Amino acid sequence: MAQTADSIDATVTQSDNLEDSPMMAHLIESLRAGKDIGHYGRLTFTMVARYFMEDEELVELLAREPDFGAEKARALVAEVKAHGYNPPKRERILAWQAEQEFPICPDAEDPNGCDVYRELRFPDEVYDAIRQFWEERAEATS
Repeated sequence: MAQTADSIDATVTQSDNLEDSPMMAHLIESLRAGKDIGHYGRLTFTMVARYFMEDEELVELLAREPDFGAEKARALVAEVKAHGYNPPKRERILAWQAEQEFPICPDAEDPNGCDVYRELRFPDEVYDAIRQFWEERAEATS
């Protein structure tokens, strides 16, 4: 079942502060330090952070990565926005992490770690898009 704001465990407190997500804090810290977070790290970061940061702030952080630069960062942000990519689920993040050297998820052993839908409060449009996707998928298979 798709996760929505209503289906999240009531004991979980979602935050509007991006750095309250340990994974996002890890990615931000790594970018600020000029580390290469890998293709999927950049993609994950952009897909989540675009709901919490202005485009230029995203570009500035991504451009700190070696051999990436502002032009590539702007292109990535534009691509993610143009395609309307929703933040990835934990399972997708872990699958992407297996494809690269940099650990996107700082604690992959924690069953609740790197679940941005559990940690962060996204705009309603994100939950609406997820709900619409699952409804359309159910209609297509019936």
